Amino acid sequence: MPTLDLTASWPVDHVSAVVVTDSGIREKVGDTENVYELASVTKLLSAYAVLVAVEEGAVELDQPAGPEGSTVRHLLAHASGLAFGDRTATAPAGTKRIYSSAGFEVLAELIEAESGIAFPDYLNEAVCGPLQMTNTSLPGSAGHGGRSTLADLTRFAAELLAPTLLASQTLASATEVQFPGLNGIVPGYGSHRPCDWGLGFELRGDKTPHWTGSNNSSSTFGHFGQAGTFLWVDPAVRTACVVLTDRAFGDWAKPLWPELSDAVLAG
Repeated sequence: MPTLDLTASWPVDHVSAVVVTDSGIREKVGDTENVYELASVTKLLSAYAVLVAVEEGAVELDQPAGPEGSTVRHLLAHASGLAFGDRTATAPAGTKRIYSSAGFEVLAELIEAESGIAFPDYLNEAVCGPLQMTNTSLPGSAGHGGRSTLADLTRFAAELLAPTLLASQTLASATEVQFPGLNGIVPGYGSHRPCDWGLGFELRGDKTPHWTGSNNSSSTFGHFGQAGTFLWVDPAVRTACVVLTDRAFGDWAKPLWPELSDAVLAG
């Protein structure tokens, strides 16, 4: 049985999924053109656009941004001290991993100010356009307001396996731990000590429990969204997996997502 056929028994109305390797699409299921809400998977796209802006010289990783003492790097790594949903500073920068969607909104405003281009347009020009992600848009927050299709995210997953829009070293650095040792919370999965994160990419590290599989390597990076979506890349086996559903993340997903991920890796 193809690995992704496991999704047929999931308690969702619609699911689209793909496994991508260096050789291309290994398998896929579902409608590739159905537009799904991404929720926090949006952060991967927004972070990639910010990294393009860094390479273009529009912003610098270590320039001040956000609350006092914070930089672009802090905001991308959820180390700025900003609260989840607003711009209240709840801890000094660099002292705690506080997952913050508001931080990505600050980043979007910074890109707009420095480039003179509205962030949704910058995202399209820097990432979506070059990758021919024609059905991806950002009508809402840069932290959680994106929409996309399986076809488009298949292209993005391939980019994460073999970057063309960024230097390979830029992506490698972005998927290394930033501010090592910070403790924090992964929404829905509780406290982790440490709670490793890269520049916009959550890093699996040794987190347990986790939304990826038990057999995913510690170097796995990606993100999941409260819309019932996820994208991970395991560089140790050169494999990526994208899953999009139309049911909000909840207890239903916690056993099924890791089971699928382990099956993908075993396949």
